[in-house]
Amino acid sequence: MKRKLIVFFDSGDTLVDESTEVRDQRGIVVKAELHDEGGRLLRQLYDEGFTLALVADGEVESFKNIYEQHGLSDVFSARIISEVMPDRKPAACMFQGAMDALSLTDKDKSRVVMIGNNLPRDILGANRFGITSILYDWSPRYNMIPANKDETPDYCVSTREELYKLLLDLDVACSRSL
Repeated sequence: MKRKLIVFFDSGDTLVDESTEVRDQRGIVVKAELHDEGGRLLRQLYDEGFTLALVADGEVESFKNIYEQHGLSDVFSARIISEVMPDRKPAACMFQGAMDALSLTDKDKSRVVMIGNNLPRDILGANRFGITSILYDWSPRYNMIPANKDETPDYCVSTREELYKLLLDLDVACSRSL
């Protein structure tokens, strides 16, 4: 069954535990561990019919390595990586790139969520772009207190279970409103 909700994910300290990254001499991540069974979550969402997109700052090769390492190369329908974009999050081009790659229009924004851990990048970017923002606040490496209204997430979760339940609830709400 194809779900109505479309899920954009950040990677570092959202899905990937940045403290486990191993980088080569060029600074490319060659391997890293996923946080809180993030791989299981991605596979479950994919298998249940959610459309997933990676919207992340970094290098294409790093993300390729990480997600191949965990057998997750196939779960993302789009990968928008700042290395090949004109700017980084919170720039609208990152979110618009994902929309374009998935053939979505402005009318679809009401069924798109962005999950991230970085208030001034992921949350501010999603809010300004007009999509639902979800702060996944497990990482101790980032400030989790919004500096202003634009950095205030629509939702905040701390565990994989909370995130999964929220996504199911938001998908039901999307289905009802269409």
